[in-house]
Amino acid sequence: MTVIDLNSDLGEGFGAWPLGDDDAMLRIVTSANVACGFHAGDPTSLLETTAQAIERGVQVGAQVGYHDLSGFGRRFIDMAPHDLTAEVIYQIGALDGLARARGGRVRYVKPHGALYNAIVHHEGQARAVVEAVRDYDPSLPVLGLAGSVFLDLADRAGLRTVAEAFADRGYTPDGTLVPRREPGSLVTDPDDVAARVLGMVEHGTVTAVDGSRVPVRAESVCVHGDSPGAVAMARSVRSALDDAGVTLRAFD
Repeated sequence: MTVIDLNSDLGEGFGAWPLGDDDAMLRIVTSANVACGFHAGDPTSLLETTAQAIERGVQVGAQVGYHDLSGFGRRFIDMAPHDLTAEVIYQIGALDGLARARGGRVRYVKPHGALYNAIVHHEGQARAVVEAVRDYDPSLPVLGLAGSVFLDLADRAGLRTVAEAFADRGYTPDGTLVPRREPGSLVTDPDDVAARVLGMVEHGTVTAVDGSRVPVRAESVCVHGDSPGAVAMARSVRSALDDAGVTLRAFD
């Protein structure tokens, strides 16, 4: 039996400025990567999103990122590793406090945006994130790109690692994500997205921007909550997986 987790980045509005449809996405996904206030989110909206996820049985993860609200966490910040470790601990603790206030808790950690991409290769920052998770709660799994330095260091540190693939992002021939400013970075057609996910889940491959087939290893697939047509894409993906007999379930 093939089993896959479907996750989405949620809680990314701020005050009077909503972003995405968290309510709809929480009816589709099995895991919610909830912002922690550094790249997006405010306490009130994060508490609401976290409470909704817990109520619907959706696993809550802390989506940690650079302290960069104006850039939505998509700008690399060259910071000292010990500072990054402290900031990641701070973010996990903040979201975990909100979750516990509503009868749940943070179940995993996923880096966001520029931090996610940086620690594919940046050993210093990858190690800083690993140390933060290990220091806060070494039982927490971490999500990251398959083959990344981050997952390798996390595995060596004894953390549970979860390899992730992206439904709506373009891939380079070396298996990394196409930078958002480059052509082919986003896939927006729901049918195309669903077909890509089926290929990832059933065959372990995806078509890169140059037309080549590259291997993809994943226990979890992400549909970004702020992508154009995110809800339609997530529904299409879930329907295709259901029709193919794939079981959607949050990872342990």
